[in-house]
Amino acid sequence: MSVRRVAENQPDDFAFTKENISWAKEQIAKYPKGRQASAIIPLLWQAQKQSGGWLPEPAIRYVAEFLDMPHMRAMEVATFYTMFNLEPVGEHFVQLCGTTPCWLRGADNLKDVCRKIIGEQNTVTEDGKLSWLEVECLGACVNAPMVQINDDFYEDLTAEWFEKILLDLKRGDTVIPGPQTSRQASEPEGGRTVLKSIEGDA
Repeated sequence: MSVRRVAENQPDDFAFTKENISWAKEQIAKYPKGRQASAIIPLLWQAQKQSGGWLPEPAIRYVAEFLDMPHMRAMEVATFYTMFNLEPVGEHFVQLCGTTPCWLRGADNLKDVCRKIIGEQNTVTEDGKLSWLEVECLGACVNAPMVQINDDFYEDLTAEWFEKILLDLKRGDTVIPGPQTSRQASEPEGGRTVLKSIEGDA
């Protein structure tokens, strides 16, 4: 794994909102007394969500102090797990699966769309709307190729459909997550060819 470092430009400080403080205390309460550091991952995740999809260095320090643990321990977690974005991302952060099933079904074409609409990886569009990153398997192999945009999956994509989704997001239009065809799970395109009726109905 390549070395991951925090962004050069950082905000001056960070603090949870009142709502997130209450939420964080609920997470910590799930662990035995003296083991509050076990809540590090959910608290860093919530800090990332509050920060607009990325995890600033002051947020990492804040979470460490909130959990009464050394700053370096929190930094080790934040830099190890790639789910934590150490640089700013777009309002709509595209994680594009490039693992074998998606690659076999056209992930390279989706990468070309990202480069056309957004730019190279880790680039945020000038309007702040979009950025993208190629990632490993996102667990929706049966509906490859697919991407995750923020918290939603978009599956069974073609380059044309994917480009439309990105342009709609840039414009602020509503997009519908999930499979982009009528195909269900791993059935063939065009529908099922077997088990189409219950025995005795034919």
